[in-house]
Amino acid sequence: MTAAPARVDLPVIDAATAPFWEGTQRSALLIRHCDACGRKHFYPRPFCPYCWSDQVHWEQANGTGTLYTYSIVYANDLPPFRDRLPYVAAIVALDEGPKMMSNLVECELSDVQVGMPLEVVFNRQTDEVTLPVWRPRR
Repeated sequence: MTAAPARVDLPVIDAATAPFWEGTQRSALLIRHCDACGRKHFYPRPFCPYCWSDQVHWEQANGTGTLYTYSIVYANDLPPFRDRLPYVAAIVALDEGPKMMSNLVECELSDVQVGMPLEVVFNRQTDEVTLPVWRPRR
């Protein structure tokens, strides 16, 4: 018997990112904070991308931000993306400063605009993976 192929739309969880994904399971959006320079960053990594310090720790973000930029995807032949068309690929500027790539949901395509206020929602995909996605702030 052959194992089912891994879903290409899901992350590979490793030691550096496991706390982030454990947080999403609890509906918590975690980012990294550097104790050396005071800056926050995302994506999760074991060092600060600004000063290279390894004095970083996890911190819960408040889960709000604004739409920094986006693209409406109308064509994508790869499964499972073709079943989601059209969808909004977005970069969200978190209120804490870092930017996060994700998807915009629960929004009419004609209503999408740069600068719109957003809030995170958590979309459970498997027992191990819950994705943070964004919707217009309520």
